[in-house]
Amino acid sequence: MDQVEVFKALGNKNRLQILIWLKSPEEHFVDYVPACGDADVGVCVGHIQKKSGLTQSTISEYLAVLHRVGLVSATRVGQWTYYKRKEETIAALGNLIFTL
Repeated sequence: MDQVEVFKALGNKNRLQILIWLKSPEEHFVDYVPACGDADVGVCVGHIQKKSGLTQSTISEYLAVLHRVGLVSATRVGQWTYYKRKEETIAALGNLIFTL
């Protein structure tokens, strides 16, 4: 994990908000239904875009940044991409912050 890049990614309030939403998708996305009946897949880009009110291309870029630094994982199901938090990376980041 490149800590500087992770902190840069978290420096954007919208990317940080996406991570908060992804922590408990059933609470933050009223029309959330697990893909293929598997809650472990994550949340569709379309749901995130709709909740944010931002353009699909902006949300895709934000998710790409979060994915690149290892804060989220991406899973393709058919034509859709689903994202979920990588809790192990977020926990490692928390441990780093507490050791500073």
